[in-house]
Amino acid sequence: MSAPRMNRVVADFTAEATRGKTIRLKDLRGQNVVLYFYPKDSTPGCTTEGRDFSRLHAKFRRQKTIVLGVSRDSIASHEKFRAKQEFPFDLISDPDEKLCKAFDVIHEKSLYGRKFMGVVRSTFLIDKAGKLRGEWRKVKVAGHAEEVLEAVKAL
Repeated sequence: MSAPRMNRVVADFTAEATRGKTIRLKDLRGQNVVLYFYPKDSTPGCTTEGRDFSRLHAKFRRQKTIVLGVSRDSIASHEKFRAKQEFPFDLISDPDEKLCKAFDVIHEKSLYGRKFMGVVRSTFLIDKAGKLRGEWRKVKVAGHAEEVLEAVKAL
C-alpha cells in the first residue's frame, strides 16, 4: 500500500477494531472517514484528543462522517481506553504498524534525549468516494477536532 495522496483514492485496508469489528475502508464508502493516529492509549494528550472527537461526535455523524482512532496498542488496551473514556467511536489496533506505515506516521522521535520510532499524531480525512481530502501532521491537540469538523463541513 503506497502512502495516500491528496485528492486520490486511498488504498483499501482491513483492520481489527474495538467491539469485535473488522474495519474495511471500502465498506465505508458513501460516508466520510476521519482516521486519527495517536501514540498511546490512556496518555494525557491522547485522552484529550479522543475526548475532543467524542464531544463533537454527534456533529460528525450529522455530516455523515465516521471517526476512527488508530494506534499500535492492542485491542484489549483499546477496549479499556474506549470504555473508560466512553468514546462513541471505535479504535483500530495496528500492532504490526501496517496502517501506520501506509499513512507514513511512524517517525523518529526524541524523549529526554533518547531516540525511538513512534507514532506522530496525524489525522486524515477521506471523503465519501474514498479520496483523501484532508491531512494534518504533527497535530497539536488543542482545537484540532474542531478544525477537522470544519474541513468535513467544507466538503
